[in-house]
Amino acid sequence: MAVITGGTIAIDNVKTPTQEATQLLGGSAAYASLAASYYDSPVHLVGIIGHDYPQEHLDMLESHGVTLTGVERSDQESFTWTGEYMENMNDRETHAVALNVLEGWSVKVPDSIASSDIVVLANMSPDNQLEMLSQCHAESRFVIADTMDLWINIASEKLHEVLQQIDLLVLNESEARMLADTPHLIEAGNILLSKGPKNVIIKLGEFGAILHTASGELFRCPAWPLEQVADPTGAGDSFLGAMAGYLSSLQQSTFSLENLSQSMVRGSVVASFTCEAFSTQRLQAITKTEIDQRLSQLHGMSQWSL
Repeated sequence: MAVITGGTIAIDNVKTPTQEATQLLGGSAAYASLAASYYDSPVHLVGIIGHDYPQEHLDMLESHGVTLTGVERSDQESFTWTGEYMENMNDRETHAVALNVLEGWSVKVPDSIASSDIVVLANMSPDNQLEMLSQCHAESRFVIADTMDLWINIASEKLHEVLQQIDLLVLNESEARMLADTPHLIEAGNILLSKGPKNVIIKLGEFGAILHTASGELFRCPAWPLEQVADPTGAGDSFLGAMAGYLSSLQQSTFSLENLSQSMVRGSVVASFTCEAFSTQRLQAITKTEIDQRLSQLHGMSQWSL
C-alpha cells in the first residue's frame, strides 16, 4: 500500500513572541507527507511549486521517502504565507498571503501514483480536492480529507460534494461548529456524519481529539502535554499525515475503531514534535525510536482502570 497526499506546498515566514524565521518549508501536503513517512513509504506528494522554491526542502522530503513525481513545477513564484503567533500561541494573525502558483491551479495526478490506497486530501480548495479524487482510482482506496473555515464560508456546495465521497473527515473544533451549525461538539460530530463521511475526527488542540464513527462509537484521544510551543504551524497536518501513514502500514482496506484510534494516538504524538521547533525542523530530525518512546509515555499517563 502507499499514501498519496495532495494539497499546498508553501514557503512560510513565521514570527512568534520570541523568534522569527523566513523561507521555511510550509504547506498542508508537505507536512502531512513528511509525517506519514515515519510509518510507511513511499508517500507520494501532489502539489505545485514555483521557480523560487528552496531545493533543500525538496531534498529533505525525498530523503524521508516522499516522492515528488506528483509535484508540478512552475515558472511563477511559489505560494507564500506570512504570519505571526500571539502570546498564547493559539491565536495568530496572517500578515500576507501570496497565492502565486495556486491561482488557477488544477491538480494533476500522474498515472504511476494514482492507484495509491490511502488518499489524503490535505487542506486545499474543495475544487482541487474533487479534481484529485477523480484521478485516484484504487478500488479499495480509503479517503481522508481536511478542510478549513475559508472553504466552509466560500465553497460550501463543493465542500459538501467532497464530504459525500470520503471515509474520514478531520477538522478542528471551531470548523466543526461552523460546518455543523451547532456549538455542541458531540452533536456536531453526528451532524457531520450525516453529511457523508463514514468517520469524523474533531481536533481539540492541546486537549486531544474526538473520533465519531457512523456506528455511533466514540474515542477520545489525548494530546502530548507540551511544556512549551515553539511554532504550532503544521501540527494539524502532521496529525493527519501520521494517521494516514499508520493506516497504510496495516496493509488493510477497511479499518476498525481500534485501527482508527491507534492511528489518532500516533498522529497526536508526531504532531507534538512538530510544535517543538519552527516549520519541520524538529519533525524532520526525529527518529522512530523517539516516536515510540513518546507513544509509550503517553500510553502510561493516560491509562486508568475501573
